[in-house]
Amino acid sequence: MPQPHSLTESTTRNFNQQQQDAVNSLNSTTTSFSTATARMVEVPSSKDMSKSKRKLHVDDECDSIGDLIGHYGKWQFVMTMLLSLFQVPNTFHIFSPTFQAADKDFWCKRPDHLRIDDNLTTVNAWRVVSNSTENCHKYDYDWSRITPQQINHEGFIVPNSTRMIECHDWEFNMTDSLGNTWSSEWTLVCDKKYLKIVAEMIFLIGVATGGIVSGMLSDKFGRKKMLFISAVFQSFFGLALFWVESFEIYLVLRALLGIASVSVTYSGLILAIEYVDGIWRTIAGMYNLFPLPLSYIMISGIAYLTQDYKYLQLCIGLPGVFLCLLWFVVPESPRWLLCKGRVSEVKEVIKTAARFNNRQLPDNLDKFLKPPCNEESESGVSELFRTKYLRLVTFCFLCIWFTMNLVYYGLVLNMNSFGGNIYINSALAGLVEVPAIGIAMYIIMKTGKKWLFSATFFATSVSCLLAAIFEGNQTMLWLKITFVMIGKFTISAGNTIMPTYTAELYPTSIRNIGVGACNVAAGMALILTPALSELNTIGGHWLMTLLTAWSCFGGFIILFLPNKIESTTGNESSTGINDER
Repeated sequence: MPQPHSLTESTTRNFNQQQQDAVNSLNSTTTSFSTATARMVEVPSSKDMSKSKRKLHVDDECDSIGDLIGHYGKWQFVMTMLLSLFQVPNTFHIFSPTFQAADKDFWCKRPDHLRIDDNLTTVNAWRVVSNSTENCHKYDYDWSRITPQQINHEGFIVPNSTRMIECHDWEFNMTDSLGNTWSSEWTLVCDKKYLKIVAEMIFLIGVATGGIVSGMLSDKFGRKKMLFISAVFQSFFGLALFWVESFEIYLVLRALLGIASVSVTYSGLILAIEYVDGIWRTIAGMYNLFPLPLSYIMISGIAYLTQDYKYLQLCIGLPGVFLCLLWFVVPESPRWLLCKGRVSEVKEVIKTAARFNNRQLPDNLDKFLKPPCNEESESGVSELFRTKYLRLVTFCFLCIWFTMNLVYYGLVLNMNSFGGNIYINSALAGLVEVPAIGIAMYIIMKTGKKWLFSATFFATSVSCLLAAIFEGNQTMLWLKITFVMIGKFTISAGNTIMPTYTAELYPTSIRNIGVGACNVAAGMALILTPALSELNTIGGHWLMTLLTAWSCFGGFIILFLPNKIESTTGNESSTGINDER
């Protein structure tokens, strides 16, 4: 599951004066912030005071906090890094089915007297004699009449006229380095194989339905409160899965775990980017994703060492318990508090941050902490379609988030279907994402988000197409895996940009609702990803071909997005969010 970005690079437009766009150059960004700060303290003319009566955008009003505590300092660094740790259990839970639901070799269960000595009655010999090579049916024969020697050494053959019956019990290969999985625990094979996909989908359904709800609750009750309540539930449900024996209860808990996990993801990300302002929101939003690839690598190692879905679940559920202790360290978003008019609480956060950053606060602190003059109305999903600008942004991002998650998790969650070692493939998939995030951060400082974001999709489509060409060629498996990893590298760079870019184009008052709505689209894509592996039963190249087509679609849709949020300086604007109904 996916994360939010920076606000606008030109957020400080005090007294309705347009600042230079900061996205193209870090130097020009610094200049813009300096100019904005100077304008905050100069005495306004009567003309300026007239302008100040107009309704200002919430983002502009709240940026005085950055001028007081510093746009980015030690306090922001520590807080955003601590919040990024919440991505570790989130990544663990969404990626765990790669190992827990991995396909295992199985066969119709042999009679007890034929299992006494596996050296005498080998699995392959049993499959041939019982005609159960497809592992779901076998001959209806009285197997008590034959011995292991007859099957293995005397070439015993069951008459061809013998009818076939369904198998009701199975044996599993427990020496395949995968250990105990959902398949072996609940015999999810043959006519029950679809339940394994259901178990994966049910978690992702929780992600889809929980996105919009958690977004609205976070906007109403606060980022911190929603983050830690969700983290507590995530830890509880994650650990409860270790003890569950019933498959039905297991499905319910996974659905609840999905709801809690998505709330942790986006509440934490929104909180992180609201600790900073300007170009630093982009940076904070992006390095919030650094734990993702590291988590892929870690869970690959944990899964290899445990080789049991239960103990893997226990290991990935424990980190969330310790993260809940950060409640006593992490404060509420000062910008959210200010937008809610809770000035006294804002002052406490600002004093702590300024002290940590060695910043001296003015005596007249209250003068700089006035709530936005445009009262925030009760925000709902309908706000996302209120103006022409918001309709464009919302439609584009709904398509983009669906596409991104379909392609990104189509690669991530189907690592066990690409061939090769599942643990090595998963670790490599995480390893290539580390430089992808770093390179994306660097390039964004030079070129901006839109064009790089689009380029990551088109590059992914090329990589997936080349991987599809070499599908089925075992001698060139290494080359196919190489192209898959290149595709993972490029789509990871895009996944790094997407959440921050999304949050950046929505105003504060509806940001979480916007991201939550996009998460619903992402959840719909996630629900489909477990079933993508079934495309390989139709044709080996279908999965990568589908990912190629969707990557092209995503890159094309991005071209319609604006580079930055539009001005909202009242009804006089011809492009503002408040007009063009």
